[in-house]
Amino acid sequence: MGKGTGDARGPGRAGRVVTLAAAAAVALAATTGCGRASTAPDAASPPPSAAGAATPSPDATTASSTPSGPPRPDAAIPQDPRKLARALDRTTRAMRAAIGSWTKDGDPGHGRPPEDVVLLTLYHQRLCRYAARHPATAERAFAELTPSVAAQARDDATAVRELLSLAHPVTGKVSFKLRDPLPADVLLGHFKKAGRRFGVEWEVLAAVMLVETKFGRVRSASSAGAQGPMQFMPATWRAYGMGGDIHDTGDAVAAAANYLRASGAPGDYRKALHAYNHSQAYVDAVLLHARAMKRDVRAYYAYYNWQVFVLVPGGERRLTGPGLA
Repeated sequence: MGKGTGDARGPGRAGRVVTLAAAAAVALAATTGCGRASTAPDAASPPPSAAGAATPSPDATTASSTPSGPPRPDAAIPQDPRKLARALDRTTRAMRAAIGSWTKDGDPGHGRPPEDVVLLTLYHQRLCRYAARHPATAERAFAELTPSVAAQARDDATAVRELLSLAHPVTGKVSFKLRDPLPADVLLGHFKKAGRRFGVEWEVLAAVMLVETKFGRVRSASSAGAQGPMQFMPATWRAYGMGGDIHDTGDAVAAAANYLRASGAPGDYRKALHAYNHSQAYVDAVLLHARAMKRDVRAYYAYYNWQVFVLVPGGERRLTGPGLA
């Protein structure tokens, strides 16, 4: 496995450091490192950019969608089940159409995603985060959706809820090393190459990287010492990294596939993922995201655009994506 093969810099890939002085907990990126018991996973592998958009809660934002375009970054989240269902239906359909246009006529192998894809996936992510925190309202909304739209929303909301259950606060001043991810199809190539080499489903590898570092947006070491885009503990890396660079995306994805294969995949993904992170909630979340990608590859391109959030007193703060100072 060559070194430095996966992370050639492209436009906008410069790293950055964001410091939070208030207590916070990472809400989605969840791990203390490959092969290590999970004690504070959400606090361990945090995220991205400027100290913008602190909101009391996902349902309390006040801005609205533009009349003829995609939702604004801070568009309001409906709290009524029927309105939530309509927002999920409208957003999911528009998001899928925008992703279809991007993958067919755009160039997901280079550069950044189109603005409409970024804004629609952000709003869909925020809708699912609200649904994760309000399961009774969410289930009433899901019951009004078509099976395809409901399946994605339910899987995403459940996965988010599982990861939120693992969140622990980070106190004091905390700095996060962040950078833009590699282009979507470059990452997809790494997942498929490693999957073929080790007999591991590429969707599982993609789901692990989504949960660990939001596809490489987070470059901080965890509180337990896990490193790189797939969050390996150094000792585990020495055993499974095959001489590669722990911070190189291609090397890290291949090492994750190697580790999962040695731990039971593809015969028993639950066992393999539990070895990767000793948390049943983590295992469930990864498999839910993987299932969504197997059902519809457009889910991969949606997850690629998911942003990083941290929990703050009284709500949460988004650290990456559009609309931040």
